[in-house]
Amino acid sequence: MNIRILSLPLAAVAFLALGGCSTPTVVTLQNGTQYLTKDMPKTKSKDGFYEFEDISGAKVKVNANDVATVRKED
Repeated sequence: MNIRILSLPLAAVAFLALGGCSTPTVVTLQNGTQYLTKDMPKTKSKDGFYEFEDISGAKVKVNANDVATVRKED
């Protein structure tokens, strides 16, 4: 078989597999502020903060005491 014929379906499968790895998550703070993230945030670090990237690409670091909930987006 021609390599070009096989490469397109393999590329599509790889793209879909990587796309399925992300888990959109909503981080809600005690004051009601919500952040929509691309992936599940890193768990609380040694210094007591959650670190994540919101959907606009901004890095966010929030004190764990200020976080009310972390849940998967519906």
